[in-house]
Amino acid sequence: MSAPRRLGCLGAVGLFILVLVLLPVGGVAIHGVVPPLTTFLMVEQRLKGQGADYRWRGLNDISPRLVEAVIAAEDSTFCSHRGFDMKAIEKAMQNNARGRRVRGGSTLSQQTAKNVFLWSGRNWIRKGMEAGYTVLIETFWSKRRIVEVYLNVAEWAPGVYGAEAAARHWFGKSAADLTPREAARLAAILPSPRRYRAASPGPYVRRRASRIQAAMGTVRNEGLAGCVLN
Repeated sequence: MSAPRRLGCLGAVGLFILVLVLLPVGGVAIHGVVPPLTTFLMVEQRLKGQGADYRWRGLNDISPRLVEAVIAAEDSTFCSHRGFDMKAIEKAMQNNARGRRVRGGSTLSQQTAKNVFLWSGRNWIRKGMEAGYTVLIETFWSKRRIVEVYLNVAEWAPGVYGAEAAARHWFGKSAADLTPREAARLAAILPSPRRYRAASPGPYVRRRASRIQAAMGTVRNEGLAGCVLN
């Protein structure tokens, strides 16, 4: 191969790598200020013929109790980590190695990265991309923005996305008016929103919601949501 042709190939490879780097950075930068128009999950469900109730609300229009509930339920160290809870990851790996029920150990940051930028699945390519996006949103977004986006794109029932749509679907009210009990019930169904109900819940959701509501007091008293609510 001649020197000019070799240089041209190297330039094309370099341009390709540059695009691969800039696309994620650009996407994260845009969504740091602009609400996502849709997500892979929403598109996937639409292709299956399911509608999508998706209503963006700023964090000021969402009850602080829901912030406390998801931190209590999903990620109590949210304000102190930089995207990854290494203790939770280690515990998840130990559980999985022992053949126990698979546990993910994902933080709110990781879940936000997955929900906004990636498709569902558990393969290593997606997990690697999730880690990369997690680093990016922890770098470019505030903790408050991460929670705001998370609460707006999370699925809370089949075809129901975001806190506002969830509050109206399950309780017939705005997300701003959620009580501590209602917030705890919404957080309780997050692991399996297609299986469980926040209104008229079964025994599992009631027990889990009670534990979450009790933990919300700890979150509030110990300032574990201070990076979001203060």
